[in-house]
Amino acid sequence: MTTTFETAPTTPGPASRPQPDADVAAAVHDVARRAQVACRVLATATRATKDATLHALADALVAADAEIVAANAEDLERGRGSGMSEGLLDRLALTPERVAAIADALRALAGLPDPVGEVVRGQTLPNGLRVRQLRVPMGVVGMIYEARPNVTVDAAGLALKSGNAVVLRGGSAAASSNTVIVEVLRRALESVGLPADLVQSIDRHGRSGAVALMQARGLVDLLVPRGGADLIRTVVDQSTVPVIETGTGNVHVYVDATADVATAVEIVMNAKTQRVGVCNAAETLLVHRDAADRFLPAALAALGGAGVVLHGDERATALAPESVEVLPATDHDWATEYLAAELAVRVVDSLDEAIEHIRTWTSGHTEAIVTRDLASSERFVAEIDSAAVMVNASTRFTDGGELGMGAEIGISTQKLHARGPMGLAELTTTKWVVHGDGHVRP
Repeated sequence: MTTTFETAPTTPGPASRPQPDADVAAAVHDVARRAQVACRVLATATRATKDATLHALADALVAADAEIVAANAEDLERGRGSGMSEGLLDRLALTPERVAAIADALRALAGLPDPVGEVVRGQTLPNGLRVRQLRVPMGVVGMIYEARPNVTVDAAGLALKSGNAVVLRGGSAAASSNTVIVEVLRRALESVGLPADLVQSIDRHGRSGAVALMQARGLVDLLVPRGGADLIRTVVDQSTVPVIETGTGNVHVYVDATADVATAVEIVMNAKTQRVGVCNAAETLLVHRDAADRFLPAALAALGGAGVVLHGDERATALAPESVEVLPATDHDWATEYLAAELAVRVVDSLDEAIEHIRTWTSGHTEAIVTRDLASSERFVAEIDSAAVMVNASTRFTDGGELGMGAEIGISTQKLHARGPMGLAELTTTKWVVHGDGHVRP
């Protein structure tokens, strides 16, 4: 994948971090300060206010769909001219229908409970102190992402509902789309009496602006990178702002010995072909040897017929129909997040071998098992250490909207604070509130 950043050293010290242009750093810090002021307005906003705002933003996007799609056409033309893959072009593309779907995601957010103020735990102590731990907004959330104009809207909606302001760096690939979308959102915020600075973009400041955002510690409370492996690694390595790491998706589907063939073929086809350029699309198919003869001829025929380029080991290749070409698989294939109509296929001798393969090559995003054996599914769930594990379901369900969370700001593959799809609750932190009656500590 082409990324916005050059790969950084693995463990850079402060002296090796790139420094932003001084004028750019001042401009980005000013943006962050305005965001700090703006998000204070949301501190006392009711759920009704937030939900009405989300509906206003959704209506504004639909009303401006022609303007948004026209800007997106400019991005697509540049992408084709630069050789962007079909999978990434699909991620970038907006149509009136996709704009409507993005707007519907905002409306769905409005229907979800407000996490702010939720009591995580609480008690009255023996001395009479009343103690509560409450969810509160993070504050200013920064986003650095690639070629995904829908993320602009998702990030804004999630931030607003959870009481945060958002500062966006969307990358050059979607520059025209994001410029129009941010302006539409800012106008809609002002129309309902909220500060436009709740949603801001620093795209005009380019790469130096992204570096300034990464190093705006004390002004930006959380930074979420979303994109290719190089972008994520660069942000993690170079940022002084706390980062939640979203991961690449080297996603596996394992077809167990007892799997129903028709069910397994349907799940694999959906996981691979429903949308190829996304992080929850399957990239490797593992098949138990006892299911291979029954399953692989039909599965490879269906995949090949759908235009999927197949990379297989010797046993998988031997079971392919004559009409289906299978290229030899190498370690490069097991390690690759294709983000394209390509799939690596391997026959394994046991559930243990499937688990070991996944442990070796996974990015920790999503893995799926197709089986009719309860013991196998329970072992798979217990022993696979990924952010999401599917049992007899497509990997494409690792998505905030599909899991009932509304839109998502990203899928975290780390283990601290947030893991898996990051929705409203994951954009909050907590604080302790203690009520006494003149209490002093003895």
